[in-house]
Amino acid sequence: LRELVKPRIVSMVLVTTAIGYYLGAGGFSGLVNLLLTLLGTALAAGGSAALNNYLERDIDAHMPRTMNRVLPSGRIDPSVALSFGVLLVLSGVALLAWLVNLLAAFLVLLTAFLYVLVYTPLKKLTWWNTPIGAIPGALPPMVGWAAASNELSVGAWVLFAILFIWQHPHFYAIAWMYRDDYARAGFKMLSVVDPTGNRVFRQAIWFSLVLIPVSMLLSWLNVTGDIYMVGAIFIGAAMLA
Repeated sequence: LRELVKPRIVSMVLVTTAIGYYLGAGGFSGLVNLLLTLLGTALAAGGSAALNNYLERDIDAHMPRTMNRVLPSGRIDPSVALSFGVLLVLSGVALLAWLVNLLAAFLVLLTAFLYVLVYTPLKKLTWWNTPIGAIPGALPPMVGWAAASNELSVGAWVLFAILFIWQHPHFYAIAWMYRDDYARAGFKMLSVVDPTGNRVFRQAIWFSLVLIPVSMLLSWLNVTGDIYMVGAIFIGAAMLA
């Protein structure tokens, strides 16, 4: 079950959620509220990962990169994975709605819905699955912000934009590395639609370039300071290079 919830991905979701909380609250005030937010988010994120594994179990069996996962390898019954995933998502959303606030709970539910029921099936239909899938991937910092302040001010939307943009070069790189696997599985990734790589490379460079000024917006809005500004410029430039 631990492998089913993709703990490494969940840990990164919690990092971005905590950053959103920190910036939304102006610090880590309300430690109990923060911990409840992280717990609810972790439950829902883990459940979403389990449901993603459930929906893609047959496809995963055809790719060397994923064929040894717990469902295609037969180590866990699919019905167990389905029940486990639904239970985790509902538990996470309920916890947030009851003990944090409804806005944070709604955003977590929206994230799970978009990831499981929109992004996952779109991978078989269109290369637009990547930009659409980047939406739920960029929502966790907004969850943290909403949990801290019970609102979504402009800073929360900038955090969303930063993570939304960053995911494109990240996932296009993965799509290029595993393009043969994706082609065998029938995924309509951009690297499969355009096997020359020209469109993948253009998209990766374009989004890496746009990421630099967008990430600087947090300092221009006085959400962060000069140290962040310098870091954003140099790390963004390094990624572009």
